[in-house]
Amino acid sequence: MSYFDEATETLPRQQLAALQLGKLQAMMAELWGRNGFYTAKWKAAGVSPADIRSMDDLAKLPFTKKGELMDDQAANGPFGSNLTYPVEAYVRLHQTSGTTGVPLKVMDTNESWDWWGRCWGHVLAGAGVTASDRLFMAFAFGPFIGFWAAVEGARKIGATMIPGGGRDSQQRLELMRETGATVLCCTPTYALRLAEVAHEIGFDISTIPMKATVHAGEPGANIPATKQRIQTAWTAKCFDHAGASEVGAHSFECQVQPGGTHLIESEYIAEVINPVTGEAVAPGERGELVITNLGRWGFPVIRYRTGDLVKANYERCDCGRTSLRFEGGILGRADDMVTVRGVNVFPAGVENIIRKFAEVDEFRITVNKVKQMDEMDIEVELCEGADPEVVHEIAVKLDSMLAFRPRVHHVARNMLPRFEMKAKRFHVKLD
Repeated sequence: MSYFDEATETLPRQQLAALQLGKLQAMMAELWGRNGFYTAKWKAAGVSPADIRSMDDLAKLPFTKKGELMDDQAANGPFGSNLTYPVEAYVRLHQTSGTTGVPLKVMDTNESWDWWGRCWGHVLAGAGVTASDRLFMAFAFGPFIGFWAAVEGARKIGATMIPGGGRDSQQRLELMRETGATVLCCTPTYALRLAEVAHEIGFDISTIPMKATVHAGEPGANIPATKQRIQTAWTAKCFDHAGASEVGAHSFECQVQPGGTHLIESEYIAEVINPVTGEAVAPGERGELVITNLGRWGFPVIRYRTGDLVKANYERCDCGRTSLRFEGGILGRADDMVTVRGVNVFPAGVENIIRKFAEVDEFRITVNKVKQMDEMDIEVELCEGADPEVVHEIAVKLDSMLAFRPRVHHVARNMLPRFEMKAKRFHVKLD
């Protein structure tokens, strides 16, 4: 079994909690009086670092929401007051994708960027990546954090990193073959897009010695039908990973599948709460992930409400790791759910049905009102030679899951957008 840091990844849970507490206390002491955002926030809540004597005391600290960081950055631009050190101490600037609004700028010092690399070292080692591998980064290296930190992770484990920026899909396929790439890092959507392009141009994808694909940036690698489609297309094992620009690379899938994604508990503290009440839920119950990063002192997030829905499993994994796992990875987002005709609909559930149909290359879902009735329209783009009647089968399958039948119809080839980074396939127009 492949580990990045076996000593911490296999710690008994009591010792793991002690490690977390020590790191939390040290970080809070460093932030107090230096980080304007958290010093003011904690003072307003009537707490100080001296009040955190055990892990139970974590609940004394207030939650942090992304909106607070956005408002702070707007008021104290351009970088906000969640900086523990002078701006001159920071060496990296990235930002969130901006798919839900104005991007949030995030800054890293040398120390915290090194921490990012270690976190990605866990991600890659979990997928069985070693120094003998060649990692292809199919990613346009802009300000979005994306796979920037994966480059550092590759360096940490001694693997060869092959940059794939500045190329179209065909050129990337050719470069992967020329260099003998063994691991592909990209979004799940783009892995499927590369396979689609290979089919269109007659490129034999089996000539690339791929053994694993590692994904981030969006859900997909945790959706069973999408994971299976990627594995079939690439004849390689597909691995999920979760993180965020403001949080860090926090969890990864190990080689024991399906086992969920492991939180890197030496670097993060996780809580799972009821998204409405804010109260902790019982282990195994679905709730919102609240996370505290422990190694990013320059731009920390403490008790950060991610909006991601998870189910925590604290049993030791067959891989030997003792860290908690999120069953099924990130299950969706609390703000992604939409109610259609009284039914709660999650995009990931719909995608899992659609991806089971090999005839579908791409799709788009729109929820809107038609004559005061909620309707779900699904456009599907079929692969060449597919029978258009498959749309009726898709509608029937979705009807059995949703208890209402969406309107499914096929569109002409290349009518739907293709995505390299975060895909936007679910559109709600109910206002």
